[in-house]
Amino acid sequence: MALSEEEQRLLAQMEAALAAEDPKLVNTLRGTGVRRVHRRRAALAGVAFFAGLALLIAGMSTYLFLSVLGFVLMVAAAVTAIYSWQHVTGGGSDHESTPDRLKTPHSGSDDSQGFMDKMEERWRRRRDESGF
Repeated sequence: MALSEEEQRLLAQMEAALAAEDPKLVNTLRGTGVRRVHRRRAALAGVAFFAGLALLIAGMSTYLFLSVLGFVLMVAAAVTAIYSWQHVTGGGSDHESTPDRLKTPHSGSDDSQGFMDKMEERWRRRRDESGF
């Protein structure tokens, strides 16, 4: 059921009043604030990765400690960037994005069965043949 023009105007006024009163709540409900934070965090992690790379290269000619510090910074930045980018794109927590072959490991032929499944099948055949 569509809203009348007066109801739409009242709704717009209520939204504007809510946005003026509590902008943090509005950003949370819209979801734009969280994406913006994760996008900024991913960009900063990219910059930190290249800073770590520079430390790694500079440390190779001067101090070994700088190289180790640069490597640790690169790894931490890469993990942070991947985590943040998954939140920006909406991936990672979706169960629907999991491929079907990972959801049902026993759905294929004998070639696609796991080692333990094959061993269990052999054990059952041996037990059935022996009459136990």
